[in-house]
Amino acid sequence: MALFKRNAPGKPGEWYYCIKHSKVEEGPECPAKNRLGPYATHAEASRAIETVHRKNEAWDNDPRWGDAPRRDGGQGGGASGG
Repeated sequence: MALFKRNAPGKPGEWYYCIKHSKVEEGPECPAKNRLGPYATHAEASRAIETVHRKNEAWDNDPRWGDAPRRDGGQGGGASGG
């Protein structure tokens, strides 16, 4: 038996936002690489892009992220050590 099913059925009440088709889906319809979620409600999923932008803005301006020198003495910071 396969560990992962190619077309796993969606669950009612789980909402996703497909970035490829710019639409809300109940249950995963599109591949995981193209969707955000799951969200608890249709309305929450419909605001997925707004939520992503808001969280990215908060992370970009978080003084704890990316501004401190690396512990190994190198330049940059953040998780990637960039």
